[in-house]
Amino acid sequence: MTTEDVEIVVADDGEAAARLVAERLADLALAGGDIVLTGGSTPKRAYELAAELEPNWSRTSLWWGDERCVQPDDERSNYGMARAALLDRLEGRPRAVHRMMGELGKEAGAAEYERQLAELEAFDLVLLGLGPDSHIASLYPNQPTLGETQRRVVGAEAHLDPYVDRITLTLPSLRAAREVLFLVEGADKAEAVARVLAGEPTPDAPGSLVRAELGPTRAVLDRAAASRL
Repeated sequence: MTTEDVEIVVADDGEAAARLVAERLADLALAGGDIVLTGGSTPKRAYELAAELEPNWSRTSLWWGDERCVQPDDERSNYGMARAALLDRLEGRPRAVHRMMGELGKEAGAAEYERQLAELEAFDLVLLGLGPDSHIASLYPNQPTLGETQRRVVGAEAHLDPYVDRITLTLPSLRAAREVLFLVEGADKAEAVARVLAGEPTPDAPGSLVRAELGPTRAVLDRAAASRL
């Protein structure tokens, strides 16, 4: 299935969707590259399966699309989730793990991540989830952060629980990719999926503003999330 600029795969259920994304992550881990991971509950199973499929990630560098301004061992940390689901299960560790330092606060943490990104021209894969309000990373509907064109990383205020400050890649950073891959599950995301993948680009639905500039944009959905396409 396609919706003009997005290739869509609909899986039977969440487990099947997670496996499809895990297979793509494992392939890229084997080939090598710069991968942007996402947070939230949906990708956790994909990370677990990816570690089983390919336990050697020594050719990869890992980045994050956003992070909460908490300590890395906080249960709300996106890095902490990925560490438990993926990193701690690997036999061959990534060549680099570029976590966002949320503990520095949103402005200092964003500046530090901008420094780390200085010599990287493009990501090989950007993995994205999608919120029920159509947000991606920590870019929320109709917020000033959507208009940022000069910086690659910015601080952001929370608009959903947990209400802590965030650090997020900007739209130009997310677009500068050889592949963008959405992973979305659940009936509560169906309306957002339709707006983001089949609607017109609009700041009301930030996910609609992200398409890979250097390659394909793909989406893996379970049947519930795809129900309104």
